[in-house]
Amino acid sequence: MSTQTKTPTPAHSPPRAENRRNRPWPALIAVAFGLFMVGLDGSIVSIANPEIGRDLNAGTAGLQWVTNAYLLALAASLILGGKLGDRFGRRTYYLIGVAGFTVASVAIGLSGSIGGVIAFRAAQGFFGGLLMPNTLGILRAVFPPRKFGMAVGIWAMVSSVSTALGPIAGGLLVEHVNWESVFYVNAPIGIIALVVSALVLPQSKSSTGHHRFDIPGIVLLAAGLVVMVFGVVKGETWGWGSAATLGTIAAGIAVLIVFGWYETRIEHPLLPMRLFRNSALTIGTVLTAVNFFVLLGSIFYVMLYLQNVRGYTPVMAGVLTLPLSLASVVASPLGAALTDRFGPRLTMPLGMVLQALASFGLLLLDTDSPYAVMWPSFILLGLGVGMIMAASSEAIVGNAPVKDAGVAGGLQATALQVGGALGTSVLVSLISSRAGSTLYEALTGAGVPAPVATGLQEAKDAVAMGVAPVSDTMPGQVRTAVVEGAGQAFINGLHVAALTTAILCLVAAVVAVVGVRRGASPTEGVAAH
Repeated sequence: MSTQTKTPTPAHSPPRAENRRNRPWPALIAVAFGLFMVGLDGSIVSIANPEIGRDLNAGTAGLQWVTNAYLLALAASLILGGKLGDRFGRRTYYLIGVAGFTVASVAIGLSGSIGGVIAFRAAQGFFGGLLMPNTLGILRAVFPPRKFGMAVGIWAMVSSVSTALGPIAGGLLVEHVNWESVFYVNAPIGIIALVVSALVLPQSKSSTGHHRFDIPGIVLLAAGLVVMVFGVVKGETWGWGSAATLGTIAAGIAVLIVFGWYETRIEHPLLPMRLFRNSALTIGTVLTAVNFFVLLGSIFYVMLYLQNVRGYTPVMAGVLTLPLSLASVVASPLGAALTDRFGPRLTMPLGMVLQALASFGLLLLDTDSPYAVMWPSFILLGLGVGMIMAASSEAIVGNAPVKDAGVAGGLQATALQVGGALGTSVLVSLISSRAGSTLYEALTGAGVPAPVATGLQEAKDAVAMGVAPVSDTMPGQVRTAVVEGAGQAFINGLHVAALTTAILCLVAAVVAVVGVRRGASPTEGVAAH
């Protein structure tokens, strides 16, 4: 049975970390710089991809690997980064992560080839895996339980703001400077993060004596995550029902099952399975994945809608989605405060219901919808994302013993990345399938002659991205009809994706209500293990 305490046991931490516990807020400022850099990079790069392709003569496959290399390296290293921080020093591995991420960012801009960009993006992902989990691990070590919830709320707010600013900053830099500047911008942020962190961050680690590091666990976890995420990101290309996709994902899951079994058999595991005995932590992990499935998947197709269907510039599209980021700024500390008072049994389902309402609202979108139809869903999505981000982070890291804070941060970040990868891949696949199957009817319904509509079915991949397959040789009336019909086919796909996320959010809300015990608190289980 779990016990509750007001103050975590300091026996596992060096005296330095405990003596500097009266300086937790400077520590929060320090980790916020590194968190901001990674969050900004995560969303800014998508804006630069088209220009990278043109400048470096890269095809679609190459551009996919600009994203996939980062994602795979990040997924493979997050829990390892948290474990290294827990054992050898969270401050040390946070600083290594910041320095490596900064250097890799500059190297991307200087590389001059698509192969170099991909290689250094993988390096970015690895160092991001060292950085990210130790931000939460440091906060868990320096903040007392009664203040940890608010610290997580601010942490979630920084993450939300940086992610939301990415498309706007990326659009401005690509339009007025060059694509390399999208990566160079990390250099000043990283330098500030290093200087501030070196001055104010305390060292903290969890010494468990001399024992062998779990090398087999590292290999199994990295292999399982890389194989599974690779299957997910290739699902759209291979087809979700293909033997290659299903076999790859199944192989990854099988390796992860073996990893879980192995971790229960050794004395000092990489990821202690006992953490999952806490229902709030387990469900918080699941809801983190669902949260970013919905967030990144929805942002992806909303950006396609705004830019390709409605014709807005990348900068304007970012401005139009500002209500999402502003709402998440409000919801993050609010969600943390509500979780402190009422527990995750209230805030996690509430966040999921808000996201479900946002997705239902997106069902109202059409090819010429006014902005008044869009912004309520953007606000609801931001409120839901911010609340879930704060509540689930607090449920995961706050329910783990302090000695496992870095591992818990890595677990949360891994769920976030896997959920985001699934969201983008699955929802794009759903849009593509529905847009392709309704394209002929949409084109002929808009007035495109049947023979022309038949020929345009080969352009269904472009239509799934919101791009109308028009050409200069088409008569003006036919061009207008093709634009209208292609837009309608994309909207058909968007509606399927929105309905899918709405149903998923409602199911997740029910799981949270049923699975999290009444009265569960963020500090439950701190001293239980």
